[in-house]
Amino acid sequence: QVLLVESGGGSVQAGGSLRLSCTVSGYTINWHSMGWFRQALGKKREGIAHIDGYGTTTYADSVKGRFTISRDNAKNTLYLEMDSLKPEDTAMYYCAADDRAWVRNPWVPGEYMYWGQGTQVTVSA
Repeated sequence: QVLLVESGGGSVQAGGSLRLSCTVSGYTINWHSMGWFRQALGKKREGIAHIDGYGTTTYADSVKGRFTISRDNAKNTLYLEMDSLKPEDTAMYYCAADDRAWVRNPWVPGEYMYWGQGTQVTVSA
């Protein structure tokens, strides 16, 4: 019943930008924690950015200053603006949501109840 669908991925050159979207159906994102994760080939899933139900954002050190997470509650959509992309940003990107407005550790995948199927981002040098 709850469906998260990522879009906006693709192939870009290093230094380029992409904006990922996560549209949510069957569920309202108001006052709920949401996050972006990524998983490179053969690697563990890594937390990238988080926004809690109060609008507070946090970022992994690897993307801080380059990525921006935001939410449009009216559109029930989560966004990730990615600038100054690097080859090491290449990964499958996933959005996630949880019923709680705040989660104890937003970098742990198990904290989130709902997940999208991912969108691929490839950055070439």
